[in-house]
Amino acid sequence: MINLIPNEEKKRMVKDFYLRFVTMFFVMLSVSVLIASALILPSYFFSLIGKETIDTKLKLQENEAIPAPDQNTLMIIKDLEKKLSLIENNAKDKYIFSTKVINEITLKKIPNIKITEISYQNSLQTGKKISISGRASSREILLAFRRALEDNAAFSKVNLPISNFVKGSNIRFYLTLIPS
Repeated sequence: MINLIPNEEKKRMVKDFYLRFVTMFFVMLSVSVLIASALILPSYFFSLIGKETIDTKLKLQENEAIPAPDQNTLMIIKDLEKKLSLIENNAKDKYIFSTKVINEITLKKIPNIKITEISYQNSLQTGKKISISGRASSREILLAFRRALEDNAAFSKVNLPISNFVKGSNIRFYLTLIPS
């Protein structure tokens, strides 16, 4: 089949096609924007009316006098303040004992001692008790660590079982402290 349309005519037809395409795109875009604007206008007007209503109510409430609290309300407020201060003070002092104990133990720790666990027990039968477990490189270092803890005024009794001294090196130890 032979093409009888000249090249200039073909180029003009392609150019006209793109021009029509772009024109239709912008027409459809403007129609879509127009429809969207028409659909959103009622919501816009409702929100304006709602805002004006809220502003007038706020102005009326600002102009109203605030009633003075009665005696019963003041008592309830004072009671709540006391309860809140008790809770806040209790939460503030919650970990003071544990930080003091851990600081005392770490200050007396010798470099060749590796502490793996520190636990605290407070029961009615045995009282307060701190258990420490870890590893020591030798008997002498473990004995020096025990003596350092005994010399500390924060602990009234240091219990290091003799079974911890069975091995000569790389000793796994368990130590019990009674705080003063």
